[in-house]
Amino acid sequence: MTKRPGRKSIIASFGSFAVPPASQSDADECRDGQGQAPSAVEDRRTESPPDANPLAERRAGRVGAGVIGVTQRTLTDLREERDRLQSLVDSSGSIAIDPSLIDPSPFKDRLPDDTDADFERFRKLLSDEGQKVPIQVRPHPKDQGRYQVIYGHRRWRAAKDLGIKVKATILSLDDGELAVAQGIENAARQDLSWIERAVFAGQMDGAGVRPRDIKAALSIDDAELARLRMVLRVVPVEMIRLIGRAPKIGRPRWQELARALDTDRYALPRLRKTLSADKVSKLSSDERFRHALATVKVPAKPELRPVDLTDPSGKVVGKASIADGEVTLTVAKELAEPFRAFMEQEVPDLMTRFFDRNRDE
Repeated sequence: MTKRPGRKSIIASFGSFAVPPASQSDADECRDGQGQAPSAVEDRRTESPPDANPLAERRAGRVGAGVIGVTQRTLTDLREERDRLQSLVDSSGSIAIDPSLIDPSPFKDRLPDDTDADFERFRKLLSDEGQKVPIQVRPHPKDQGRYQVIYGHRRWRAAKDLGIKVKATILSLDDGELAVAQGIENAARQDLSWIERAVFAGQMDGAGVRPRDIKAALSIDDAELARLRMVLRVVPVEMIRLIGRAPKIGRPRWQELARALDTDRYALPRLRKTLSADKVSKLSSDERFRHALATVKVPAKPELRPVDLTDPSGKVVGKASIADGEVTLTVAKELAEPFRAFMEQEVPDLMTRFFDRNRDE
C-alpha cells in the first residue's frame, strides 16, 4: 500500500489563504470587523468557468489538494477560519471593555477644546465605521477590576457616549512608563500646544515622575524642561485653564506673560478680572491669550511719593498720599481733632470748586 502524503492542518494552511486586501481602508475595515473585502478564493471561484477547479488554479505547492477532501471543509469554512485567525493576529490581544470600567490617565495632557464640533464628528465616525485602532489601558493601581487610559482618550469617551464597548490592549505600566507611553503617542500626533506640554510636565512633576522620564515623554532637553517649569511656576494653572490650549501661541509669548506676572504684583488680579468677563470667555483660546497678555502688560501706575504737609514755620506736621484713586491725609496727633473738624467744613466747598474748574475747562 502506498503511504499517503502527510496532511496539512487548517492552521498550517492559513498563510496560503491570507490574501492582502485591495486597499488600506479595506484592511482597516477587516481589522475592525466592520466589513470584509472579498477573498481572492471567492473572486476566483466566481470568475472561473463552472467546471473549473478553483484549488487547481492556485500555484503548485501553495495549498495541498487533500486539505479540503480530508477535512470535508468547504471553501467558505476555510475563508471564515482564515478571517477569524487574521482577526486574532491583527487585534494583538485586544479585548472589548465596558468603558464605564475605565478612568482617564492620571496625567491630563489636554486642556478644554474651544469647541466640541470636532469631537462630535469623531464620535459619528466611530459610530458609522467602528473603532479601527484599539486604545491602550493599564490595570488601575488602586481599584481592582478597573483600568486607566494610557492613550486613546477620545476613542474611550466616544465609546462611552455611544454606550458601546471599547477595544483595548492591556499593558502593565508604572506611572513613569505610562507618562512616557502617553508622551510618545502625543509626539506622534504632534498636536499638543506648548502650554499643554507645560501642564503635562507639571502633573508628572507633581506625581513624582523622574525628570529623565518627563524629558523622554515630551522629547525635550533640560533647558526646555526648565522653561516649561518656569512658566508653570508663575502662571497659575487655573488661569491657564481659563485661557485654554491656545494652539497658535508658542513658548515666547507664554514666557512674556509669565515675566509680566512675575514683575507686577497687580497683574494677576487684572488677569483674573479679564478672564472672568463673559465677552472674553466666549472667544477662542488664542484670542483669550491675546487679551490676557494685553491686560498684564498694562504699564503699572507710578507710585507717588507722599507730600509733606507743613505749618507756617516749615515744620512737617503731616503727609498727603494719592494713589489708585485713594487720597490719604495724616497729621500730627495734637492737630488731629481740629484738622478733622476743619476738613468736615471745607471738603464740600472744595468739591464745588473742583467741579466748577472742570466745567470751565
